[in-house]
Amino acid sequence: MGRSVAARRARTLSILVAGALLTAGCSVPAPGGASGDTTAPATSPPAGQEGLAEVYAQKLTWEPCGAAGEAEAQCSWVTVPVDYDKPDGATMRLRMLKVPAEGKAKGSILVNPGGPGGSAVEYARAADLVVAPTIRRSYDVVGVDPRGVGESDPLVCVDGQKMDEIIAQDPTPDDTAEIDASRASAKAFGQACEQKAPELLPHLSTIDAAKDMDIVRAALGQSKLMYLGKSYGTFLGATYAGLFPERAGRLVLDGAIAPELSDEELNLGQAVGFETATRAYVKNCVDEEDCPLGNDVDQGMQGLRDLLKRIDENPLPVTDDARVTQLTEGWASVGLARALYDESSWEQLTDALRAAAKEGQGDQLMELAREYADRDAKGAYHGNIMQVISAVNCLDRPSSPSDDSEVEARIARFEKAAPTWGASMAMATMSCEEWPVRSGAKPAKITAAGSGPILVIGTTRDPATPYDWAVKLADQLEGGHLLTFDGDGHTAYMRSNNCVDNAVDDFFTKGRVPKDGLTC
Repeated sequence: MGRSVAARRARTLSILVAGALLTAGCSVPAPGGASGDTTAPATSPPAGQEGLAEVYAQKLTWEPCGAAGEAEAQCSWVTVPVDYDKPDGATMRLRMLKVPAEGKAKGSILVNPGGPGGSAVEYARAADLVVAPTIRRSYDVVGVDPRGVGESDPLVCVDGQKMDEIIAQDPTPDDTAEIDASRASAKAFGQACEQKAPELLPHLSTIDAAKDMDIVRAALGQSKLMYLGKSYGTFLGATYAGLFPERAGRLVLDGAIAPELSDEELNLGQAVGFETATRAYVKNCVDEEDCPLGNDVDQGMQGLRDLLKRIDENPLPVTDDARVTQLTEGWASVGLARALYDESSWEQLTDALRAAAKEGQGDQLMELAREYADRDAKGAYHGNIMQVISAVNCLDRPSSPSDDSEVEARIARFEKAAPTWGASMAMATMSCEEWPVRSGAKPAKITAAGSGPILVIGTTRDPATPYDWAVKLADQLEGGHLLTFDGDGHTAYMRSNNCVDNAVDDFFTKGRVPKDGLTC
C-alpha cells in the first residue's frame, strides 16, 4: 500500500484526522517509571486461562512484505482462539505488520486507527505519518488487523453493489413506511452476516479483540503493552487496560470513547458532536467569500439542512462513478461527515456544496463519500469497515428492538439536541436493534486499577468522539491523565500541533506525563 493511500485512510478511519512547543517544564515523571519497560517478557496466560499456554508461547516468523515509506515492512501471523471459552477449540490467524525502528529498538508500539474496522496493518505501514520521528528511531511500529478486519478473516456480508444500496438509502425517514424500510434493510444485512460467518460472528467483540492483543504482546516478547489507539481504538485500548491492568504500559488513547455509553447514548453524543463540528465549519464558510450556504452561521446551518432535504427529494446526478449515478441524501451525508473529520478538507467541502447547491452536480460530494467508505470510483471497496463495524458495535452495545412510535420519539429527541444530524444518528441505532446475535454485554466504566499512566486526548470540537467523552474516560481510569486539544477535526496527535505531538512523544519515550490540565 503506497504512503499516499495509507495516509488518506489514516485521516479517514481513525478515524485521524500549530501550536506552541511543549517544553520539558510542562511534564513530570510518570509514577512507577518501569510502566513502559519492555525488557521482561511475560508469556504466561492469565490466571485461570492455562489452556491458552500454547498460543501465549508461540513464536513469530517475520517476512518482508513491501515498502513502508523508506523502510521495508515485515509481516507475520499470530494465532488466537476463536472462542476464549473454548481454548482447545477452533483457532484463527491475525495478520501483523511491523515497521522496524530506524535505530536500536527499545520495543514495539502497537497502533490501531479505529473504526471498528480500520486496518491496523495499513495504518502501521504509514508509520512515518502515524508517529513522530523520535518514536520511529526508538520503537518498532506494529499493526495487527483485529479479528474480522482487513486481512484477519475479514467479515464481508454483502457485495459492493448491495453495500452501495445500503449507504444510499434514506438516513432521515419521513414516515413509518420509510422507518419500516430501514428496519427491514438492517435486519437483512444482519442475516447476511450470520449466513456468511455463523461461527465467527458471536466472537467479534472488543473484549475478544483486547484478549487477542495480550497474545500479541506476549508474542512480541514484551512484559507490558505500548499502545497508540485512535477513535474506536481508544475503546479497544481501555478495554485491554481493564482486562490486563498489570500488563498495560504506556497507553495513548486519542479521540476517546466513554466505555459506559449505551448504543443510543453513543449515537446521541455523536449527533451533538457532528452538530458542533458542522457549526464550526459553517462559521469558517461564511467568514469566507461566497459561502453557498448563507451569510451567517444560523442561516448557513439551515441552508445545509435545506440542501440535504432537496437532495432527498431529488438526488443529484453523478457522472464519474462506474456504478452510482445519483447522489442521494445517504451518500451526501457520508460525504459531509468525511469532510468534518479533518478541517483541511473544509475548502473541498465548500466547493462540493457549491457544486451541489448552485450547479446541481453531485460528483464532488460523492468523491468525499467514497473516501469515507474506502471505495474507489470503479465501485471496489478496499476494506471492510462499512460491514464489520456493526458486528463489533452490536456485540459491545446491544439494543432492544423498538416500534415505530419509539423510533419517532427518538428522532424527535435527537433532532432537538442536533437539528442537522439528529434524525440520521437516531436511525443508526436500528442496526443493533435488528442484529441477529445478542451478546448480553452491558457497557460499564473502566477503572483499570493497577495500570501504568494512560494518556487520554480529547479535541474540543471533535465530531465523532465529543470532547466530554475524553473527560469521562480520563476521570474513570485510575491511571488516566487528560490532554486537551482546543481545535477542530477528529483526534489530535500528528495533526501539526507541536504541543500535542511533543506531549505524546515525551510520554512514550521518557515516561513523562503532561502537566495536569494541559491544553494545547
